[in-house]
Parts: sequence; structure tokens; C-alpha cells
Amino acid sequence: MTAIDPTARIEDGAVIGEGSTIGPYCIVGRDVVIGAGATLTAHVHIAGRTTIGARCAISPFVSLGTPPQSLAWRGEPTRLEIGDDCTLREGVTVNIGTQGGGGVTRIGHRVYMMNNSHVGHDCQVGNDVIFATSATLGGHCEIGDHVFIGGLSALHQFARVGAQAMIGGTCGVRGDVIPYGFVTTPYSTLEGLNVVGMKRRNFSRARIRLLHGFYKALFHGPGLFAERLAEARARVGEDPAIAEIVTFIDGGGHRSLCLPWDKAAPS
Repeated sequence: MTAIDPTARIEDGAVIGEGSTIGPYCIVGRDVVIGAGATLTAHVHIAGRTTIGARCAISPFVSLGTPPQSLAWRGEPTRLEIGDDCTLREGVTVNIGTQGGGGVTRIGHRVYMMNNSHVGHDCQVGNDVIFATSATLGGHCEIGDHVFIGGLSALHQFARVGAQAMIGGTCGVRGDVIPYGFVTTPYSTLEGLNVVGMKRRNFSRARIRLLHGFYKALFHGPGLFAERLAEARARVGEDPAIAEIVTFIDGGGHRSLCLPWDKAAPS
């Protein structure tokens, strides 16, 4: 049974899924769709063309679907999409997209956003991603599945983070982070692979050793990075994770790669 507190304001046109709970002083705009079994605790503001999946739990003072923080936006009918079973804690903010950026900000399933974290316009966030306290994405970022973003870390607009990577706390991420990578220090140094994440997802010791050897050859081997990358392409059949890393690098974005501190930019 759907429960809506009498102090909440639900505009005509909004769709509230069966079994959802809308708590005190929440505001839900006319173009909002909320999935079944969702919970808006209190003082939640949802605006714009926003779709929220089933069973999401949204804490007080969360603001979703507000205009993008982009000077290029002129009121175009852009959107925000949030998947199922997401948890958004106090003070989380997520903006709709821009027409020039694809028109939609998208957050996958089972994403956990701790208090005061932020996702900017046109970002694409995968499934099972965790944002620690005050983690921030600039516009147009791409985040793969099972990524962990540490507290007080910020990603520059257009940065990409591959699946199962980990960003340490207080990092300013200016470049792309390879899948399974582990980035730390204020200037986002690639420290190695996210071994903890691999173990949690049942990677065998043999597989972790294989990936560690591949990582060392690619980022710490002799010669130019372009030469080492060419050699890495010949190894994509050894493991799906190797193929994923090589594909990510070859996909190239607006940013250079995050690298170990002692390496120059890839040539």
C-alpha cells in the first residue's frame, strides 16, 4: 500500500509506484516517476524528468533532477534515470543531463551514495558503485560497475573510471583510471590494482597473480608505453580482465590515463 504523508507535495502528473512511502515535507514534481516500493524518508526534493527505480531508499535533504550546472543548458527536456535498489543518503545531489551531453544522467542499479555526494550532468554510472562521503563527479564522467570512490574525492569532467577500480579518499582525479586500477594521493597516482575488490568478487590467487604480472609489464616494463601497449594487445586472450583493460585504454576519452608517479604520459 502506498503511503503519502499529508505534508508532502505531489504535483499532478507524477507517478508513485505501488507500495512506496513518501515522507513528511517531500516535494515531487509533475514529470517524476518513482518505482514500486521506494522510500522517501522526509524533506526530499525530486524535480525535472526524473525516473527512480524500484525499492530505492532516499534520505532527507536529497535533491534529484535539478537543472545541470552548465552554462550551455537552455531548459531543454533532458532527464535523470536512477536504477533499482539504490540508496541515497543525506544531502545527495544529482542533476539532469544536457542536450549536448547526450540528454540523460544515468545511475545504475544498487548504487550506494553516502552523504553529500554529487553526480553532475550527463554522467553515466554503472551498477554496484559506492560513493563515500562527499565524493563528486563533474559532468560527463563515466563510471564502470563495482567502482568505489573514496570520501572527499572529485573527478574532473569527462573522466572515465573502469569497472572494479578503486579511488582512494581525497583524490583529485584528472585522468582515466583503468579497470581494476587503484588510485590514491591527492593528484591521483595509479598505485596498482584493486586486489581487495578482486578478492571480494572471488578472483582466484592465480588469476590475481596473472593480472598483477600484466599490470607490471604494461606500466613498469621497459620501453615506451605505446610499445608496451602493443605487446599487451597480444595478451587479451589470456583473461577477460586483460581484454577489458586494453579495450578501455584503446577507447580513449578526453583525458589522459592516470599513471604511476614515476612514469611520463603515455606516448
